[in-house]
Amino acid sequence: MANKVYTGRYTVDNAKDMVVFIIGMRVNKRLAIHKWFPVFTAMPGMVKELYTNKEELGFLSMESYFGLKTTTMIQYWRSLEDLLAYAKNDKHLTAWKHFNQKAAGNEAVGIYHETYQIRKGTYEAIYVNMPHYGLGKALPRIAVTAERNSASKRLNNG
Repeated sequence: MANKVYTGRYTVDNAKDMVVFIIGMRVNKRLAIHKWFPVFTAMPGMVKELYTNKEELGFLSMESYFGLKTTTMIQYWRSLEDLLAYAKNDKHLTAWKHFNQKAAGNEAVGIYHETYQIRKGTYEAIYVNMPHYGLGKALPRIAVTAERNSASKRLNNG
């Protein structure tokens, strides 16, 4: 159950390298729906593909946020190699080609992405009375113990 609240405190196992990929779209001209809506509708098919083929693709999980002008997805990947391989995947390349055709000279919509390669032991998380969320949905969760009771300790700096 996606919204089940897990009482208590838990963190994530940060013993492996991982990649955080942030991708989004910004509507610059709201009334130009015919220009930004095709960009918006390209993403659901790719998201379905990612969840359907998680293990094969190296995709771990994601969170989505929708604002008035900007949408953002935070994706968690097993490795940079997996993310870059997906960027060359047929569905992604088709969507990217379609976007470039629609975006040429089109100021109505913008897109962005940021990629962060994160080494094991250099990231941490804490969840208190939360459903599985963010890194806690993407990575194995572990109970917070005295050895992991602070951010410094979870970052292997304690």
